[in-house]
Amino acid sequence: MANAIAAVLAGATMVQGTINGYGERCGNTNLCSAIANLQVKLGYDCLPTDRIARLTDTSRFVSEIANLAPDDRAPFVGRSAFAHKGGIHVSAVRRNPVTYEHLPPETIGNQRRIVISDQSGTSNILAKAQTFGLQLDKTDPACRDILQRIKDLEHQGYQFEGAEASFDLLMRQALGERPHYFDVHGFQVHCTQQGDAASDSLATVKLTVGDRDILEAAEGNGPVSALDAALRRALVNLYPEIEQFHLTDYKVRILDGNSGTSAKPVFLWNPPMVTSAG
Repeated sequence: MANAIAAVLAGATMVQGTINGYGERCGNTNLCSAIANLQVKLGYDCLPTDRIARLTDTSRFVSEIANLAPDDRAPFVGRSAFAHKGGIHVSAVRRNPVTYEHLPPETIGNQRRIVISDQSGTSNILAKAQTFGLQLDKTDPACRDILQRIKDLEHQGYQFEGAEASFDLLMRQALGERPHYFDVHGFQVHCTQQGDAASDSLATVKLTVGDRDILEAAEGNGPVSALDAALRRALVNLYPEIEQFHLTDYKVRILDGNSGTSAKPVFLWNPPMVTSAG
């Protein structure tokens, strides 16, 4: 990238590269960064003015077509390129974005992102609440309660940087705006493995919705799949919207590794295309 920019400044009229730097091997110039640097920073005409704002969408579209996860840390177009985490950092950006942003993210079609973590302050909570359409005041005791809850959970090993829907639910619960839809009384999962055949799992769940007790079972190709199927079968008649939900990714993280096989696991869901609703 540095060579490409230096070459243009020295008189070169063509930069060869690819969107996101994709290619057979390493070394391809990332055209997203080249275009942004040359046009936004240095004043060259690379794209029509009304097209530069589509740069981020183009980057993510090509990632989707290539079936590769977008690079969150990519310059300009990455999801974290305009992310703000520390409390003082967020407070300054809310007052004047140029204190920490080298250009308005909307210029290249990106957007500002406030990250929630153990480094968060009240400004992070207020900014995040605003993105979720929640009215939260700095003097509201719930604001401090949310912040303390976040810090306690992060200390246990939980992370909210990639779990914004979970943080939305945590805020609504603190504000008394989280509806209670059902209670899970228990579940069982049985897994079987015979030879080289694929493992089978059977999950049974027992829950209550209102005044109705429901016992349901379902099979899956693994414990998570079986539990998902059993819960769907138990709830879909009462909450038809569940039929539209789908799991895009998940991973299991050990919270207290010093406990050995007695360590407490947590399932981390990663739904990049799903927004949470009350």
